[in-house]
Amino acid sequence: MTAQSSSAISATASSASAAQRKHSLPRNPSPLYGLALAVVVGIFAMMLGRWMPIIGGPVFGIVLGIAIRNTVGVGPLFRPGLQFASKQILQWSIIALGFGLSLQQVAKTGLESLWVTLVTLAVAFLSAWLLGKWLGIPSKLKTLIGVGTAICGGSAIAAVTPIIKPEEHETAFAISTIFIFNIVAVLAFPVLGHWLGMSDEGFGMWAGTAINDTSSVVAAGYSYSVAAGDYATIVKLTRATLIIPICLVLALLVAWREKKQSGSNFSLARIFPWFILWFLVAAALRSTGLIPAPITSGLHLLAQFLIVVALTAVGLSSDLRRMVTAGMRPILLGLGVWVAVAGSSLAVQGAMGAW
Repeated sequence: MTAQSSSAISATASSASAAQRKHSLPRNPSPLYGLALAVVVGIFAMMLGRWMPIIGGPVFGIVLGIAIRNTVGVGPLFRPGLQFASKQILQWSIIALGFGLSLQQVAKTGLESLWVTLVTLAVAFLSAWLLGKWLGIPSKLKTLIGVGTAICGGSAIAAVTPIIKPEEHETAFAISTIFIFNIVAVLAFPVLGHWLGMSDEGFGMWAGTAINDTSSVVAAGYSYSVAAGDYATIVKLTRATLIIPICLVLALLVAWREKKQSGSNFSLARIFPWFILWFLVAAALRSTGLIPAPITSGLHLLAQFLIVVALTAVGLSSDLRRMVTAGMRPILLGLGVWVAVAGSSLAVQGAMGAW
């Protein structure tokens, strides 16, 4: 037998083997495979998040997911379940978060911090748009980083993801970028606050309006003082409610853009983020006081776990090579927006004499 014939037979056998492996998979794999994978990895991420709360379960979920996806690999059998987890479970997690928000509790503090919150929100989006345009950041990644910095880090990114539908690697990159500056804020804010001679309430306002993730706000606030931690937490919860109008505005913009591109008829029911409505219903139920405290605590824990599972699925679907090609530009965008938000919060408080 010639070498050429041997090579041809080997190639044919390899092709047949690949085809056999392909046809051995179910035509429509059950979502349970990918869902189970996301849950198992998510449990480890939650445990690591409890051990190192300054990082948190969502970030561990993203990191573990990316590590598995880009080393061991994730086969097509798992993809339907991962897609379900990264979209549907993501929406369920936002609804469950509503049970941890008391509308009456945040009303007073919300009014006190309203101007600072609105200014920092405007600064975040404006700086994200201008700096992102200058750096050549893709539109959806720019939106994710802007929303995450302006509102509440990973939770805000999770809330807008089903609306703007970014690539998985863009979601992972945005959350990773936000995480970097959360860690910097937890370490730097208390030191800067004491150096500036800020009051407990002033520091709480600054931390609550300028740090992204809730756990990082709590860590920085209580590092400063108990009073600052209490105030920062309530300011942060109030700031988180702004994700509702932001989601509605983004949904309308997406619908308008689709109509402009395709000429299809506008349908509010089709683009409306219904999970945000159920988030409001959950918050209203929590505010009535009819739900016992143990159940509320359980629902809050469930919300945390669901968001970890969903973001773990995002990590398991993320191609690290595509993230690397983006380089340092998204990180520079995150840095610029974060500095702009922190500086504008201090400036508004200084103008109001709130330090």
